[in-house]
Amino acid sequence: MTQSDNHGRFVWHELLAKDAETAKAFYQNVVGWSTSTWGEGVDYTMWVAGETPVGGLMTGNPDPSQPEMPPMWVAYVAVDNVDETIEATLQSGGGVIMPARTMPGVGRFAVLRDPQGATFAVITGQGQVAPETDPKPLEFSWHELITPDHASAAEFYNKIFGWKKQGEFDMGEMGPYYMFGRDRFTYGGMMNMPPGTPGPSWLHYVQVADSADAAAERAKAAGGTIINGPMEVPGGDRIAAILDPQGAMFAVHSKASVAAQSYQPGTPESART
Repeated sequence: MTQSDNHGRFVWHELLAKDAETAKAFYQNVVGWSTSTWGEGVDYTMWVAGETPVGGLMTGNPDPSQPEMPPMWVAYVAVDNVDETIEATLQSGGGVIMPARTMPGVGRFAVLRDPQGATFAVITGQGQVAPETDPKPLEFSWHELITPDHASAAEFYNKIFGWKKQGEFDMGEMGPYYMFGRDRFTYGGMMNMPPGTPGPSWLHYVQVADSADAAAERAKAAGGTIINGPMEVPGGDRIAAILDPQGAMFAVHSKASVAAQSYQPGTPESART
């Protein structure tokens, strides 16, 4: 079956939190996002990079008929048909966390679980989607799956999203790091779970406009917890994995070319280096 140009593309990132105001203050400070409301009468906040919405924030249970989800980040991947993707997920051993629903002006979406237990979401959106480009500062730049069997996970996501192998490198005792994507875009990596990992999960990286080190310091000062890093990764970029004050895990990423301390939240776009 021929797939559209958008099928398999990351298009939205949503934070499920218990306290919206605490979450807004933390991420505005640490990442540098501004916020806006979805629309009149809708209790939904959008994370905004410059003038571009890159994600959302909601509180409470997205599906009251299901068990409450802990604070977490969930990435939405565009698909040509949500219901067909759900069926393919179920046939492969995955599950449904939030059944498909349709929202006028947004599209049809669902939250799913892959066969090894990691949470992700799918959406068939309404309207045009901007052409895909390389990630810019304050946008999500990398998506990392930590899973019991990365090879089986790669097969699953290839089946439903068409993601293909873009490269691999050896991490020694931790095994291979498998990189995936579409066309010329590399979206992230998959790796086997290290000992002591609580369970399978996706970790989503935001590209900050200054250094990952500075963002990690801001996170600590704002009540977050540094899980890993800051550290350099192959190619010279720097990363740090963080738990926000409500327990949602995310990561920050800075390009090797970015000078440390070159950006403070609130700096006009034209003044950023």
